[in-house]
Amino acid sequence: MSQNQFFSSNFKLGILGGGQLGKMLLYESLRYDIYTKVMDLNKNAPCQNICNEFIIGDLTNYDDVIQFGEKLDVITIEIENVNTDALEYLENKGKKVFPSSKTLRIIQNKSLQKDFYAENNLPSSNYKNYSSLKEAVYDVKNNIISLPAVWKSAKFGYDGKGVKILKTLDDLFNLPNVACLIEEKVEINKEISVIVARNQNRQQACFPVAEMEFNPDSNLVEYILCPADISNEIQKKAIEIAIETAQKMNCIGLLAVELFVTEKNEVLINEVAPRPHNSGHHTIECCVTSQFDQHLRCILNLPLGSTDIKTPGVMINLVGQNLKEGDVIYQNINEVLDFPGLTPHIYGKNKSRLNRKMGHITIVNKDLNKAIVLGKKVKKLVKVTAK
Repeated sequence: MSQNQFFSSNFKLGILGGGQLGKMLLYESLRYDIYTKVMDLNKNAPCQNICNEFIIGDLTNYDDVIQFGEKLDVITIEIENVNTDALEYLENKGKKVFPSSKTLRIIQNKSLQKDFYAENNLPSSNYKNYSSLKEAVYDVKNNIISLPAVWKSAKFGYDGKGVKILKTLDDLFNLPNVACLIEEKVEINKEISVIVARNQNRQQACFPVAEMEFNPDSNLVEYILCPADISNEIQKKAIEIAIETAQKMNCIGLLAVELFVTEKNEVLINEVAPRPHNSGHHTIECCVTSQFDQHLRCILNLPLGSTDIKTPGVMINLVGQNLKEGDVIYQNINEVLDFPGLTPHIYGKNKSRLNRKMGHITIVNKDLNKAIVLGKKVKKLVKVTAK
């Protein structure tokens, strides 16, 4: 395809999923004047009034995905839970799908992910896969698996769901009886993220290593700090591991690689996501090229943009704190809007519920410590609740 066929043309880009990641991707597609079509089951999804076409459909339904993709030129995702058989069918019909159905099948299943790391000599924690919870209980009861450890459901886990720290045998008893894995619980010093970008020409670029701070109760990211407070040696190792992972997965687009830095200064892969990622939202304000712009460049096989940091920054997730779902209220947000270097991002979800990602705020400052101080104030003041 020639250089000018994407912009102000008949070219059509499809996005499976209409959430906040899709919305921020659409902001970039609008700058390029690219025709976009989005599918989501939620008629009020954040993307529904921004794209050129919005289709209500089930991302896991074979027929819905095929019908959605038949008249598109390139198809991408903003969430992993998509029917991969339908994507494979579209690929066989000549459609360009990024990430590929093969890559997505590995990433959709955490057990397959761990097997992939082991088979490709990529560093990750020790683990064992189980076809059912019953098998896992047997191993823990008989001291084949020692505690503490980490239980993960093989499929459908995200945003802290499908993960449980096992301290005693009793912690297993209220878990779903599904295919799962148990990982060794490593002593973590820091959790970091590297986002790798690769286009179809295999040109690649890495965003600066970001540091993630999690809420211990919800297991959701509270803060992203960039650049990460790590040694040059750890930074180099993390980038090398992330690039090697993206190459071995043959990932086109973005691959967000979440890593543990252990107390022994080992760098281990936790999980990966083949799309724009929560740990990269700060790039909109902090970097020359945002992760969303870069993802478009990758899947359209355009030259990649610079990933250099313009200004250090901190990103604060805004998540629902109300137990009962209701119409969203952003309490005290007016009190922080005049903080220097602050940019709010409200996702367009009109209903708030506990731990639902509703928006984020980024604060940039040449002195990262000053940005962090303001970020803590934002976290203390702004509360996402419901009427």
